[in-house]
Amino acid sequence: REDIAMFCSMDSVQSELYNQLLAEGRMYLQELAGEKGRNPKGNMQILTTLLRLRQICCHPQLLENDSETPSAKFELLQELLLEHVDSGHKVLLFSQFTSMLKLVQNYLESANISYCYLDGATRNRQDVVDEFNNNPEIGVFLLSLKAGGTGLNLTSADTVIIYDPWWNPAAELQAADRSHRIGQTRPV
Repeated sequence: REDIAMFCSMDSVQSELYNQLLAEGRMYLQELAGEKGRNPKGNMQILTTLLRLRQICCHPQLLENDSETPSAKFELLQELLLEHVDSGHKVLLFSQFTSMLKLVQNYLESANISYCYLDGATRNRQDVVDEFNNNPEIGVFLLSLKAGGTGLNLTSADTVIIYDPWWNPAAELQAADRSHRIGQTRPV
C-alpha cells in the first residue's frame, strides 16, 4: 500500500478567514490564561476553535453556508476525482464532516459523476456497498469516516482519499482498510 500526502496552499481570502479565526482563538487563550482557577467552558471553546479551523481548511462553506470563499483543498479534490474517474479508478472518499460530503455530492452531481453515499443515517448499508462494488459505472463512494470506517468490504475501489484527517490516525487506517480485503485484485 502506498500512501501519498498531498498539500495545497489556501488562497489569500481563505487564508485571511483562517487567520482571523486563529487570532480570535489566541485572544481567548490569553483571556483564559489571565483567569484564576479552571474554567471548564474554556476547554470547550478551545476545542470549538480548533474544529472551526479544521473546517475552514476543508471548505469555508462548512462554517458559512453562503460563503463564496474558494477552497484550495476542494479544488484539488475536484481535479483528483476527475483524473481518477476518467482513468477508470474507483474511489472511496472519507470525511468526518457529513456537510463536507454534501458539498462533494453537489459537485459530483454537477459533473455527472455517479456515486454512492453512506453516513450514519444510511439504513441499507449492505445494499449501498453492493451497488458500489457491482456497478462499474459508479466511480466514487462518499463515506462518513465514523459510519464507513468499520465493517465494510469495498474491494472494487483502488483509491482511498481521506479528505480531512481524523483526530485518531487508527480510525483513518481502519477506513482505508475497507479496500484491503480478501478479494482485492488491484493495488490500492
